[in-house]
Amino acid sequence: MNLTILGCYAATPRTFTNPTSQVLEIKNRLFLIDCGEGTQVQLRKNKVKFSKINHIFISHLHGDHFFGLVGLVSTFTLLNRTADLHIYGPKGIKEIITLQLKLSNSWTGYNLYFHELTSTESEIIFEDEKVIVKTIPLKHRVYTNGFLFQEKTGDRKLDMNAVLNYNIETCYYQKIKNGNDIEMQDGSIIPNEKLTLDPLPPKSYAFCSDTIYDESILPIIENADILYHESTFLETEAHLSEKTMHTTAKQAATIALKANVKQLIMGHYSTRYASIELFKQEAETIFPNVLLSDDGKTFEF
Repeated sequence: MNLTILGCYAATPRTFTNPTSQVLEIKNRLFLIDCGEGTQVQLRKNKVKFSKINHIFISHLHGDHFFGLVGLVSTFTLLNRTADLHIYGPKGIKEIITLQLKLSNSWTGYNLYFHELTSTESEIIFEDEKVIVKTIPLKHRVYTNGFLFQEKTGDRKLDMNAVLNYNIETCYYQKIKNGNDIEMQDGSIIPNEKLTLDPLPPKSYAFCSDTIYDESILPIIENADILYHESTFLETEAHLSEKTMHTTAKQAATIALKANVKQLIMGHYSTRYASIELFKQEAETIFPNVLLSDDGKTFEF
């Protein structure tokens, strides 16, 4: 599981920082999460292949989280894209994007599917044989969701020493990996647990931006391997977090602690501060395993 941060700063873009966007690679799937202004440029800078992006998740309809979307959709057309593109986001996102495409006469040459979200309860919005994606309802000034990406449990791993010891033919290997016992020619049964090893534990990634401090999300993100949580302000500006419905670094760390996640990644920093290291210092007074996102930074888990 790899995470590439394309942008992680709040509000307006600057020459050296970008608003929210990131790419999650999980089980050989590539998901784009939020699409702030400048996302296309950041994708190119980080050498992310446009053709690998088939699913885009938009948390809410504030500009620093989706103003780059129509440009990316249009560029896909210029690149002669033919693959379907799925966009998941709040109700209204279809109207916004299609109006821009209509008035600029820039209809796509590929199928564009919108999955508009309205529920205030967590729901499954994507699922295939390897990955499942659920919403994390957040509390912000407009309807907002975070997203929980979870690997499904993989096949059991062959214990080659045991398989070779029993002289089992290769044509049975997949059957064994699927969890089946094997019947030998003499009628004896070899239990699957004697032939396989447990698969790697499935990983999970929770993306939470933007939101006030809200413990109602704890059951959804509990025990996640990685939590990305907005931390727009430090405690010295906690009054601003209440006014704008954002979170402080200390509050984000408290959520990580109470949810028992393994790692916290912080982001969506206000640009009023001299150094993002201040966010890490404040968070570590509550939760020890803190990482700082930054534009162009890649995490491998």
